[in-house]
Amino acid sequence: MDAAALDRQAQTLSGCIPPLLVSRLLELGHGEEVEVQAGRGEWFCAREWARLLGDQGRQAQALDVLAPYVATGWWQAARTQAELLESWGRAEEAIALARPYANTGGLPLEFFARLLARHGRTEEAVTRLSAGIDDWLLATALVDIVEGTGWDEDVAALLAARIPDKHRCDSPWCCRGLDLDNAIRLLATIRERQGRVDEAIALLHTRHITSVNNHDQLADLLARQDRIEQLRAYAATEHIGHAARCLAKALEERGDVEAAIAVYRQADRPGAHDPNSAFELAQLLTRHGRGSEAIEVMRAQADVRNGDDWILHALSDLCLSQGRPEDGLAHLDALAAARGGEEDWDLYWIRLPLIAACDGVDEAIARARSHPEGATSYAAPHIAELLADAGRTEEAVAVLEQHAPANSDDLAGHLIGLGRVNDAVALLQQRDSEPVSPVWTGSLFNDPPF
Repeated sequence: MDAAALDRQAQTLSGCIPPLLVSRLLELGHGEEVEVQAGRGEWFCAREWARLLGDQGRQAQALDVLAPYVATGWWQAARTQAELLESWGRAEEAIALARPYANTGGLPLEFFARLLARHGRTEEAVTRLSAGIDDWLLATALVDIVEGTGWDEDVAALLAARIPDKHRCDSPWCCRGLDLDNAIRLLATIRERQGRVDEAIALLHTRHITSVNNHDQLADLLARQDRIEQLRAYAATEHIGHAARCLAKALEERGDVEAAIAVYRQADRPGAHDPNSAFELAQLLTRHGRGSEAIEVMRAQADVRNGDDWILHALSDLCLSQGRPEDGLAHLDALAAARGGEEDWDLYWIRLPLIAACDGVDEAIARARSHPEGATSYAAPHIAELLADAGRTEEAVAVLEQHAPANSDDLAGHLIGLGRVNDAVALLQQRDSEPVSPVWTGSLFNDPPF
């Protein structure tokens, strides 16, 4: 066992027992197998077995399980042990364990600083993070840990110094490290919690990139501060549509469902014809018992964007949940007819649950197998899912075994359900021959992994 191999196992989930199947083993009473595999280099087994032992008060045994992994110097193993130590009330030991890793910066330093702050060592945490403020990850941690500590203004000054008066980035990669937009966002976070909301709003209006991780900080701030009219005005100009979504959510939470629906149906707002906006409207309608309207919304999108698979998935799922599988099939049949009666598998398999709901599982399976791609490895999981959902797990296994190891995780999950644990483990542990890359421990911007 070495750090590079463990890191690859954790990153790729290949050649190992992945977390979901470790959980399945434990749920079905195969704890002994998890214990055995934990001692054979299966990281996810070791992690869950150590947590289970800790929950049972067997702390020394839990640490013994993790010891060979921690001994490799692999950060993820050390972090897991530190988290367990902290959860057991042994924070000083957790800090001592994590301290050497923090010298590498990046994720280990972020974890270490947050750990210090949770246990009364905010000053040391601030000192360590301030020195690395050019890394957005560390800057974010710094802003988080100083909340309520009296350090807000000091950190705000550090961030303000990184917001030039004239320069504005024209792309996400313009400024290395803590870019302008991230500095603005973090400073605005501090100003809002200081009660200086107008300053925070003014700052956020200067951003180049308004959406991060599918959220708009300004829209979220306006909703939190109950500034609905300002949010409404912002939604009228924000082109991605996140502000409109935030406004609709705020109105729905107030109980004004019709107003929330009207936000999405406002044809002249930016992003009004975006399919994501239509999907959000359909979800809103469904939550309030208006499934038929939701279907019509997604049907219109499917007509406009003929063949977009995710829209067809959404429409088909809606038809199933509303007890109208025949309507979903009718649309898919019309689409196929418009294409000369032929559909590639990536579109064809969407109809299988609809056929099963209308005519039974056997008919759906027969139709799937009659498709030109019905005997391929990528069709097998869809056929197996139909069988498994009908309680015909052994038949599902037979289908997947024809294409092992292409569908090893699906097959292993069914094998575990049938009690064939040894077969499942052997299948999952088939190692590939790709070289193992060195472990990367740097930070995203200051030491990129490429």
